[in-house]
Amino acid sequence: MQEGKNLSKQRTDEGSRIYRSEAIWFEPSTGTVINVGAIIVGGILGLLLGRFIGERHKDSLCKACGLAVIFIGCAGAFKGMFSVTDGKLTYGGDFLIIICLALGALIGEIINIEGAFERFGEWLKKKSRSSGDYNFIEGFVSASFTVCIGAMAIVGSINDGLFGDYTVLVTKSILDFIIIMIMASSLGKGAIFSAIPVAILQGGVTALSLLIKPIMTDTALNYLSVVGNILIFCVGINLVFGKKIKVANLLPAIVFAVICAFIPIKFI
Repeated sequence: MQEGKNLSKQRTDEGSRIYRSEAIWFEPSTGTVINVGAIIVGGILGLLLGRFIGERHKDSLCKACGLAVIFIGCAGAFKGMFSVTDGKLTYGGDFLIIICLALGALIGEIINIEGAFERFGEWLKKKSRSSGDYNFIEGFVSASFTVCIGAMAIVGSINDGLFGDYTVLVTKSILDFIIIMIMASSLGKGAIFSAIPVAILQGGVTALSLLIKPIMTDTALNYLSVVGNILIFCVGINLVFGKKIKVANLLPAIVFAVICAFIPIKFI
């Protein structure tokens, strides 16, 4: 009789664990909702600010934003590439960067990801009746890469999906709010639509967090952060000097960065 009760209790516990697992799997990402909301609000405030400044000021603001993005990218990349060992500054990651960017650029050019992004931006431009906004696509593409690429988006979404901990995404939301507000004031409403790829990427990672977590080791996240921040640096270059780099066509480099983490070679 006692064995029957224990067996029943065991099945109940197993069922409870399965239920909790499914609840985590299908529960909406609170952090992503907050992040998307922060981008939209920041973008609207930026548009209102943009009405009170002239084109010359917008150009200066865009370049200032670009410089900030350049240094954000540099800081993130250097953080992963430099370390202090036994009181000495050590450096690594050259081959990782060369391999990932070269292979990523090759695959990206073959697929033409940049063209797909621009077509999607053009479609959004028509649907939002922004035909007269010549900076719409640039604003959408630049803002999307700035707020989507990075380890915070991946780590925060995984924590949100597995543990219901969205503190990382809340921190990211504050940063994105400021960045998008500045971008929207100089590049227009296209920057606001960066909320769409953020919702898709972070929501997707949260939904698949149980599958993604084993892949995202500390090494994989470090490699992803280094390569991802280099792409953010490229976004800043485009904002300051005009479109010089097809950043979207470099996106496969992030995938190669994660793959490199499972190669028995220490890159950093």
